[in-house]
Amino acid sequence: MKTTQLRHLIPAGFLLVVLFSITSCNEGGKTKSHRDAFIDSLLSRMTLEEKIGQMTQVDHKALSGKNDITRYQIGSVLSGGGSDPEAGNEPKHWRALYDELQGEALDTRLGIPLMYGIDAVHGHSNVVGATIFPHNIGLGATRNPELVEEVGRITAREVASTGIDWTFAPTIAVPRNETWGRTYEGYGETPILAQQLGAAFIRGLQGDTLRDPATITACAKHYVGDGGTTNGIDQGNTRISEEK
Repeated sequence: MKTTQLRHLIPAGFLLVVLFSITSCNEGGKTKSHRDAFIDSLLSRMTLEEKIGQMTQVDHKALSGKNDITRYQIGSVLSGGGSDPEAGNEPKHWRALYDELQGEALDTRLGIPLMYGIDAVHGHSNVVGATIFPHNIGLGATRNPELVEEVGRITAREVASTGIDWTFAPTIAVPRNETWGRTYEGYGETPILAQQLGAAFIRGLQGDTLRDPATITACAKHYVGDGGTTNGIDQGNTRISEEK
């Protein structure tokens, strides 16, 4: 199967199945949707090993071979920094890698498609020929949600064209310490910018529906307090009052 066909498969990995289940819960104890019933049925048929595997994400460089996908029932693969396809770094190489690993996932007992994630934070920057946008600090300076949403749309199309369906973006850090070496990753030092522009970027990535093949799943990161780290120590403690 080719990338364009695989992107229409629902569910796209067990993690996304669970996400759909949570976000589509009916209030007041109403009858479950067909999707919920499907998820319950799938869970009832899964072994413990399959459940563990589906909640596991590994960098593709950590795989000893594509057979690891079926051996460990892996539900998600990512490409971290420098984790490019061995064959090359052009879009065709990324599509081939995605199709190869996805084909392995579909050959498992339950045939659950895997999710593939990448850090497309300011464009699909790991890939040769991709459009590279200013980092968040530059986008924050525009104070323009419509522009940021358009950046998200373009990024989504370019990521989707390589088969990948998930980006670890936007970064919604609120930088408060200029000595932090990753200050550029935030939209600015006020939470309102992270709120407005982060939401705009997500709208651009996900569109009106994730069934659209030109959209991908967003994942806002990193955590509360990111950017306020004491003494600028990356991933260090953030000392701040509850009011702030």
